Amino acid sequence: MDAQKVFIIFSLFISLSCATNVVDFCVADLSFPVGPAGYPCKNPAKLTVDDFVYSGLSVAGNGSNVFKLATNVAFDVTFPALNGQGISMLRADIGVGGVVPLHSHRVTELIYMVSGTMIAGFINSDNKPFFKTLNKGDIMVVPQGSYHFAVNTGNTPAIATATFSSANPGIHVVTTSIAANNLPTDIIQKITLLDAKQILQLKKFFGGSN
Repeated sequence: MDAQKVFIIFSLFISLSCATNVVDFCVADLSFPVGPAGYPCKNPAKLTVDDFVYSGLSVAGNGSNVFKLATNVAFDVTFPALNGQGISMLRADIGVGGVVPLHSHRVTELIYMVSGTMIAGFINSDNKPFFKTLNKGDIMVVPQGSYHFAVNTGNTPAIATATFSSANPGIHVVTTSIAANNLPTDIIQKITLLDAKQILQLKKFFGGSN
């Protein structure tokens, strides 16, 4: 390849880079509504290093719930510097016998086991489960959109972090998706094969109606 062709390719690369990265970062201005591309940017001239540091994951969240699960998140809404960066993180503290209920995200997740022991797994679109006991230092990838779960099988609380390929991964928890809203019980019976008594019990517990 001659020098002229190399120069043309290099110039094209630089042009494309400049076209897709017109700013280094876009710390979210949460006073505006979010759009498909994220939040509008704060004025860069008014930012300090503190805008790029977050300490919210240094402590456990509130685990007083039926799942014995406490989460603290570093998403764009809590850590605005993540806006537009395509990454976020959470901390999960799971009590003894606690669970992360079956749920999904719209993006890929990487689990890191900080301490304790838990069974973690996901179910693919062919309904095949992939699950294994994770110990301190283990990581596990959960493919985009897959339903996944975790169960603390140890004798001590478990702590794990999850990193996502989005500034805000979204979440659909199966149980609350059917029981924490006003979707009629008879419809839920048809689409889940659960009986009415079970559905009404779940609705009562999770604040649903109908």
